[in-house]
Amino acid sequence: MKIRTITQRELRNESGAVLREVEAGRTVIVSRNGTPVGELRPIKRRRFVPRATIADASGNAARIDAAQFRADLDAVVNPHTYG
Repeated sequence: MKIRTITQRELRNESGAVLREVEAGRTVIVSRNGTPVGELRPIKRRRFVPRATIADASGNAARIDAAQFRADLDAVVNPHTYG
């Protein structure tokens, strides 16, 4: 979809219609005095994952050694950087 540019006044007067466009997937640039000042774009909706699906996936996951996992992380990231 093509990105549409609207004025601040159009956003104020037609906000419902503009938000319906954004909800439908269109990105809208808002301008003031001919200068773009903001962008309205759709956000990705979160998808619900049933608890049973997560439990099944974690039940089939490989077991990890917590100490080794921590050591591997520390080897890549300095654990004292933020502390």
